[in-house]
Amino acid sequence: MVVVPDENPTELTAAIRAALATVQDPEIHRPITELGMVRSVDVEGGRVVVGVDLTTPGCPLKETLTRDVTAAVAQVPGVDEVAVQLGVMTAEQRADLRRLLRGTDAEPTIPFAQASSLTKVFAIASGKGGVGKSSVTANLAVAMAADGLRVGVVDADIYGFSIPRMLGVDRPPTKVDDMLLPPEAHGVKVVSIGMFVPPGQPVVWRGPMLHRALQQFLADVFWGDLDVLLLDLPPGTGDIAISVAQLLPGSQIVVVTTPQDAAAEVAERAGSVAVQTRQHVVGVVENMSWLEQPDGSRLEVFGSGGGARVAGRLTDLTGGDVPLLGQVPLDVRLREAGDAGTPVVLTDPGSPAAAALRTVATALATRRRNLAGRSLGLSPTR
Repeated sequence: MVVVPDENPTELTAAIRAALATVQDPEIHRPITELGMVRSVDVEGGRVVVGVDLTTPGCPLKETLTRDVTAAVAQVPGVDEVAVQLGVMTAEQRADLRRLLRGTDAEPTIPFAQASSLTKVFAIASGKGGVGKSSVTANLAVAMAADGLRVGVVDADIYGFSIPRMLGVDRPPTKVDDMLLPPEAHGVKVVSIGMFVPPGQPVVWRGPMLHRALQQFLADVFWGDLDVLLLDLPPGTGDIAISVAQLLPGSQIVVVTTPQDAAAEVAERAGSVAVQTRQHVVGVVENMSWLEQPDGSRLEVFGSGGGARVAGRLTDLTGGDVPLLGQVPLDVRLREAGDAGTPVVLTDPGSPAAAALRTVATALATRRRNLAGRSLGLSPTR
């Protein structure tokens, strides 16, 4: 029961609820009033008590939610004090929430594989490990998010996951029954097997388990309406690369290599898989291209020309234009920023490495969406 000794209690309560409608859930990014999280609004004089139901008892962002609710309600004229009483959604409320977010009671599907999806999906691949594929993925994601795009990253490198560290994510997704809400860092939503494995424990899985894990990351996670989804693939041409082609037939491949011949030759194999899986290779990124010297000269530690050779070879193999999207120089700041969990495109945007990565991010973000494997909604006419 709401007790308001004010002359116009209805207007005050309505104003408070309007203020609450401006508060977004920090994980779902939709108003808490729309999500059914506001349980009650009790007013007594200038004191307001707001009941808020969390999606789970251990909600990691409950302090953020409490702070945002308090700040919004405190701005309403006539409110002198705000208290937030936290509760937990019932099973019925969580079912309603899942239905609201997914728009259906049916089994979860992969939204990015639907013909109606407008999300650009880029799989970041490499022929071998150690070429900086994950660093490139993390920086591209953050650069795109900084430009206002809604971005998600799937760390599909099951055995060598490193995206959580590079993006500074230190908590697992929030579980709402069979639905996962991904954590967010620097405006990027992230999910990785590393969020579910104890530190130091290896992942010893084979093909079917890898396929199922990737399928769950794509279908069971509530990603919301993304503009871009990046997948950090394991090196080589194994099970995950094949699963990506099966689960996301419209995904496009970005190949990362270094300038040296050995890396370039192996990178060609990773890109050529796209010919067999009928995926489009969108371009090549050459990492560790050179080390700039104090006198302004360039020391080509790993040789030169590898990226251009891979791009040319893949152009011949695929029959389409596969450009060299960018050359990223060796830069200690890039490595340090990744270890610290804040990519260099944010910490030092003016550095040569950050500038090169931003150029690649812009090129990918402005590309038209690939239509390979998708229905055009056309029917033959006589």
